[in-house]
Amino acid sequence: MSSLFAFPGQGAQQPGMLQRLPEGSARLVEEASDALGQPVLGLDTAHALQSTRAVQLCLLLAGVAWARWLLQRSPAPEYVAGLSIGAYPAAVTAGALGFADAVRLVALRGELMQRAYPQGYGMTAISGLDAASVEHLLAEVAGEAYLANLNSDNQIVIAGSDAAMAEVVARARRRGQGVARRLAVSVPSHCPLLDGPAAELASAFASIELRRPRINYLSGSSARPIVDPQRLRDDLAGNMARWVDWRGTLRNAYERGVRLHLEMPPGSVLTGLARPVFEQGRVVAVEGTRWDTLDALLRQEVAGNR
Repeated sequence: MSSLFAFPGQGAQQPGMLQRLPEGSARLVEEASDALGQPVLGLDTAHALQSTRAVQLCLLLAGVAWARWLLQRSPAPEYVAGLSIGAYPAAVTAGALGFADAVRLVALRGELMQRAYPQGYGMTAISGLDAASVEHLLAEVAGEAYLANLNSDNQIVIAGSDAAMAEVVARARRRGQGVARRLAVSVPSHCPLLDGPAAELASAFASIELRRPRINYLSGSSARPIVDPQRLRDDLAGNMARWVDWRGTLRNAYERGVRLHLEMPPGSVLTGLARPVFEQGRVVAVEGTRWDTLDALLRQEVAGNR
């Protein structure tokens, strides 16, 4: 048996999230501020979090801070994985990407995405329908709307223009199918609309050193492990324009023996998505869970491997 650190994507952000970082995070905050050339602790206000750049930087910093806090106290997991922007703290935690490089790349990533679609676009979660049903609805709509995330068996996320997504939702409601919820994401992630920004980010990645992960890295796009630095570079640079197969990622982790799923802060969105997959394991959100409980769970997994 083994364990997985899971890192959330956009939509999980919370005002004040950087004020609740674990003890010992001051050096990491300073490193992020130096890399950006601005204080990062001001990025988590409700006003600041209206910016895609600020959201992604906050999720990166929170994910890395909490993962390092755990790694300093407890056994390391066998796997890491991140949904969308969560891939970046996952890669840093795995030792494949330097933190300062990740800060600069994520800042650019957010800027490129926001600049391409400053308004009128976003993402909507649809629950209660399978992927085939959602794809059928998308085919009926003439506007820009795409399948973006396969989060679970019954939660699909679409991305595109506000008008096209509203039409998809209206058609589903007229048929009495599914429940839709607009996500706190202001850009159309994980679809061809971001091919251009992804190509620009790939150019920035060309000068960045990546290493083989010391902890197994599972791609949230391909749902497969990646060990080659060049493939990892492509995975991180291109994931904004590729669909997320989080359902497949969790299933792959389970098939590889993962029985403990720990979600890094903020929130517990991934915890809810993981429960159906890890019915015979443990699914825990780090936020709100005592450290001694987390430590005991990680040590149990290590003992089970002996």
